[in-house]
Amino acid sequence: MSVSQHARPGPTGRPVRASGQDQPYEAVALLAAHIARARAGTGGLVVLRGATGTGRTTALEEARARAAADGLRVLHVRCSPRDAGTPFAVARRLLDLPPAAAGGGGERERDEELWCALRAAAGREALLVAVDDVHRADAPSHRWLVELARHLDGLPAPVLLVVTERTQYDVDPPRQGFAHTLPPALVHTCTLPPLTEETAAALIRARVPDAPPSWAKECARAAAGSPLLLCALLDDLDAPDGQQPVPVTTAALYPGAYPAAVAWWLDSAGRVTTQVARTLAVLDEDWDGTGGSGGTVLAPEQHSGEPQPPDPGDPVEPATLLARVTGAAPARITGWLTAMTGLGLLTQDHAGRPRYAHPLLRDAVLAGVPETWRHATRRAVAEAMLHHGAGTSAIARQLLPTGPVGADWAPDVLQDAAHHALSEGRCEDAAAFLRRALAEPLPDGRRLRLLTELGSLEAAREDSAAGIPRLTEALRLPGDPQERVRAAFALGTVLAARGRARAAVDVLHTVYDQFTDRPDLVGALRTASVLLADGDQELRRDVHRLLRDAAARTPELIGPAARVLLVRHGVTAGLVSAGDAMPQVRQLLTEPVDPLTEPFLLGTAAAVAQWADALDEADRLVERGLAGERPGLLHPMHEAMLHTRADIAAARVGHGRLPVRIPPCCEGPRDTCAGTPGNLHAHTLLALVEQGRPEEARRFADGFDLRDAPPSWELNRFLYARGVQRASVGDHTGALHDFLECGRRQAAREVISPVVTPWRTAAAESRIALGHHREALALAEEELRLARVWGTPRTLGRALRVLGTATGGRRGLELAEEAVRLLRDAPAGAAGELVAALLAQGRQLTAAGERARARACLREAAERAEQAGTVRQSALVEEALREAGARRPAAARTGAASLTDSERRIARLAAEGRTNAEIADLLHLARRTVETHLTSVYRKLGIRRRGELRPALGQDAP
Repeated sequence: MSVSQHARPGPTGRPVRASGQDQPYEAVALLAAHIARARAGTGGLVVLRGATGTGRTTALEEARARAAADGLRVLHVRCSPRDAGTPFAVARRLLDLPPAAAGGGGERERDEELWCALRAAAGREALLVAVDDVHRADAPSHRWLVELARHLDGLPAPVLLVVTERTQYDVDPPRQGFAHTLPPALVHTCTLPPLTEETAAALIRARVPDAPPSWAKECARAAAGSPLLLCALLDDLDAPDGQQPVPVTTAALYPGAYPAAVAWWLDSAGRVTTQVARTLAVLDEDWDGTGGSGGTVLAPEQHSGEPQPPDPGDPVEPATLLARVTGAAPARITGWLTAMTGLGLLTQDHAGRPRYAHPLLRDAVLAGVPETWRHATRRAVAEAMLHHGAGTSAIARQLLPTGPVGADWAPDVLQDAAHHALSEGRCEDAAAFLRRALAEPLPDGRRLRLLTELGSLEAAREDSAAGIPRLTEALRLPGDPQERVRAAFALGTVLAARGRARAAVDVLHTVYDQFTDRPDLVGALRTASVLLADGDQELRRDVHRLLRDAAARTPELIGPAARVLLVRHGVTAGLVSAGDAMPQVRQLLTEPVDPLTEPFLLGTAAAVAQWADALDEADRLVERGLAGERPGLLHPMHEAMLHTRADIAAARVGHGRLPVRIPPCCEGPRDTCAGTPGNLHAHTLLALVEQGRPEEARRFADGFDLRDAPPSWELNRFLYARGVQRASVGDHTGALHDFLECGRRQAAREVISPVVTPWRTAAAESRIALGHHREALALAEEELRLARVWGTPRTLGRALRVLGTATGGRRGLELAEEAVRLLRDAPAGAAGELVAALLAQGRQLTAAGERARARACLREAAERAEQAGTVRQSALVEEALREAGARRPAAARTGAASLTDSERRIARLAAEGRTNAEIADLLHLARRTVETHLTSVYRKLGIRRRGELRPALGQDAP
């Protein structure tokens, strides 16, 4: 016979008598029926079974009260672990006999004494014998009680024997159950299962009638199906000013009934089960993303509160880990996990791992456990995971809260986990692993490398002051010369980034003096000095002069990376053409290069290739350079390559199509931007202007305070972009100031060529708008001279256009027409320059009275502006068309919206990958018709290849 029931526990951690609707109705009803049978003359045996905290004692006490009220005599005893060492201790306390004297007869005599006492106690009246926690009885008493149950019918009076027995599955194999040897017909069993959600909700409402459903649900989770834990938790959360939220740590509970109840549950389970339960709690902390001291392992921006997924390289089953760490039998642990899940104390997460039902329950399991035990357990778990081939990230997380392991494998695991975290962009995790690795005993060379990696990560955070001291410490350590140079690179990079260019170069010179016998290292340090000096104009000139002098004196000691810097300097100084520079760069790329200096070679070559409009080549060089870097390690060339990548993107698609991403630092209150504006900010501002978002562009530009901004090439780029923004809204005076200031700063850096920043033509246009034609002409002529030196269509076409506008007349028109011819052969990203040239040509034709030619020219400009996405230019072209006598604005004859239904249908099929023949068969058209339609589609979309159809169709793409 099996009856399911729940009981209400007391706040002290031991079940107490319940009342009202909390009473265990079905158990009490069963016992009441047996009490009535005993009064009628028929005894029997009832076994109340259940896990710890399910209410066995409550039901037994209710039965005692009912029996006494019905006139039965009651004998009661509660078994205790203290009874285990004293034979017949429980039976003698049950029958109110004094403790047996030592040596006072054998077991047979004592057994007979107990039977006599029982007959005397019962007399001729019905008797209830109630034994609580019979599983804790001493062995002789346990055997005697079993014999009592077997011979109840032979007693002179009806005896009802009711025992409660803990039947929770423990890792330690328990003794056989009370009814194990009894015939089933003699036994009536009542099993009290855990709380259901509905029953828990009812109990909570009984205690807290106005409890919000979410609060009640959280309480039920923390109670984990146990009436004992639920009542204890409600006692702890009861407050005069209302119910407190359910915490995740027992430190927030008062008076502490809940952790006391959990501790009692663990005590009842035994030593090995307790060890397994606590080890599981340690594992659960890791799976939940928390460290052993409540800290998070995941970076704050990445920790969503959801459990961490299993490590992809982690094949270890939790039961296997628990068995290896605790020494318990794997089969028993598997059974315990299954049983605890059935009771509700454990749940399974999405990965099938056993987890505690609530973080509060897990914390209570670990309450009072010394940190030394936790650390030792984590070390044991880490070793077990290592033994079973788990992933390094999972092993490293176990080591994070612990002290030094002192084994060779520990720093290897932690460093590998750091590199894995870096590859996934989890820089905070990587830094945590490296800090922990440094706590291990390490040789100086290994410590040097780890300090360099950690210092680089910490220095990359602007709010961290730890990076510079760590990198400084790394430089003081002896070690591999190349690793020391990398440490110098990292320290110099962070110093230069914080406006301390001289200090950065001094660091390199200090290391330079230590390696005068290593030309390869000297060359790497010299090359890095050129880049790090960029923030100090005087220092930059000096470093470049020293490099040129060294190249003249000992050219054999100047490697490819240094020589490509000299090529770049010649380009920016306006001394070298693209036709001369690119063959030199390509030749240098074929020469052997040291791994330390290869990033300098690749990054500088990429910048020159981008200026030369060799965009595919530049892109490959950047990606090759970035791929060759050691993850997370600061390097002087890293940021430069990222900037070149951004420049390539802008040159490839133009600012009209460039995605606009407002940097997080510029999303603060009152449209203010933190820090100094840089190259990416300049691209963002230009994109806002060209895409016709003037108010956003104004707010973005005005958000930076440039008064105290340190000098840099990035600031010069932003000054130029702000000048463009001001000119676009008619503030030509402000724009001219920005362009001239940009030029002054560029000249101080010996950057003369317009390929870097075409500030002269921009200033000339502002001069024209302000009526300063003579000054405009001088600026435009100088830029054309420099542009002819460089010789690329984009740079030369721009200079010709502006000079044509400044010159005017027939000569000005000829210059504009030459600009248009050149720009037609420029890369697609120069479409904006071609639109500007067509616009200038159209305006000059209008001024010359050739309005028909002007309108044709301007309509082409309108089509190309629409293709390029330059909304600002589109508006200027429309205005020029009206001035040229156009009756209405140019219709949208380009872009996806301009396609006819037939063209759109054919374009979609082609974008799906179908051939012309397949499209012709599918639509029942001639193949020639399909080709004609696609030719028209390509022209309207401004594309040249079939592979460009899908992105060009945009939202219309399948």
